[in-house]
Amino acid sequence: MDQAVGVADTFLAQGEIVSTRSRKPEETLRFSAKTGDMIDGLPLVVMINEGSASASEIVAGALQDHKRAVVVGLKSFGKGSVQTIREIPGFGAIKITTARYFTPSGNSIQAKGIEPDVEIPRAELKVLPKITGWGEGDLDGALSAEEGKKAKETASPKEAPKEKTEAEGKQDYQLDRALDILRAMSVVSDRKSVV
Repeated sequence: MDQAVGVADTFLAQGEIVSTRSRKPEETLRFSAKTGDMIDGLPLVVMINEGSASASEIVAGALQDHKRAVVVGLKSFGKGSVQTIREIPGFGAIKITTARYFTPSGNSIQAKGIEPDVEIPRAELKVLPKITGWGEGDLDGALSAEEGKKAKETASPKEAPKEKTEAEGKQDYQLDRALDILRAMSVVSDRKSVV
């Protein structure tokens, strides 16, 4: 858990990161961010899916609750419990659940997981053939950029799209969408700073 707190703290300037709560209220522990955001408020996207558990859920939950990042992908695993090993003299030890993790807004991670702000399903990317013949220059009687000349007279023959190899055609749809969101956030952030 210490590493998760450290990662979240890297991007948070203040506020609670996570709390652990047990049956006894007096045993509640709260972990808070120290001053300073390593990337000084730049746009941030966090990707999660069903395999994101425990530490990664602490990071995603903290950044989401503080509105510091947009969480994208699929709902996380929901492993939000604290296990403690208790020694049993003469018999060995037993691992028991002693507490649960809660996000800064008080939501339990256990069995619920973190819901993404933007759900991005898994998908397979497929390169489609290029559509030709759908531009202004392809219309009969269209003018080219040079006034008075027909586009058909100056147009160069279109090349057929190159076939992609199997490795080139494989991409990560979720990562591509996350990058799209990050780019959009950057554009909005830049526009705010100009005004």
